Formats: sequence, C-alpha cells, structure tokens
Amino acid sequence: EVQLVESGGDLVQAGGSLRLSCAASGLDFVRYVFGWFRQAPGKDREAVACITGGSDVTNYVTSEKGRFTISSERAKNMVTLQIHSLKPEDTAVYYCAAVIERVCTPGAMEYWGKGTLVTVSS
Repeated sequence: EVQLVESGGDLVQAGGSLRLSCAASGLDFVRYVFGWFRQAPGKDREAVACITGGSDVTNYVTSEKGRFTISSERAKNMVTLQIHSLKPEDTAVYYCAAVIERVCTPGAMEYWGKGTLVTVSS
C-alpha cells in the first residue's frame, strides 16, 4: 500500500520559515515524481514544485520559486519543501503527491497524502 505522510505544518508569523516533510512508503521511490501542492480555503489545489525521486530534477511551478525549495532524501524515502519569507497568502493545506509520469499537475498525480496545514499570521 502506497502511503504519503506529510508533517511540519504549523502556525507561523509572516516572514518566518517552515520545513514540510513527506515520508513515502510502498513504492519504488526512484521511479516516481513527487510534488508539493497546496489548497487555500475556497481555491483550487495548485502545484508548488515537483522533484524526481531518482535524479533530483526539480520543476518549480509556483511563480515565487525563490521562496520555495524542494528536495529529496532517497535514503529516507523523504521529500521536503522549505518555505521562506512566509506570507499570509501561503496559508493552505499542503499536500504531497506522487506519480510515475514526468508531470506536475494536480489532476495527474496518482497518490496523495492527507495534507498538513500551514497557517501564516500577519
């Protein structure tokens, strides 16, 4: 059974930083593309960034790629997302997802975690 378990969401003040983690199990990590997506209240789920588990090729979908860093730790089957200079508009549930294809869109992902809530106060 494939499981993606996110952690690291928190209530933080604007300007702060967070590190989100996604622990993957039940799949061949190096064959998959992993992505971080987010869904703010009342909005559609959107892609932030994706990374290939086998070669660390990254794809930043967000227009603010300078504030986000996606990385993977193959030895731990872990994918992380660091967010810097947090803004209130970053408030959302952040999801980890995986797909075997080289895509990074919400509709294409095969497996999803349950999400971790990030709340940024002004």
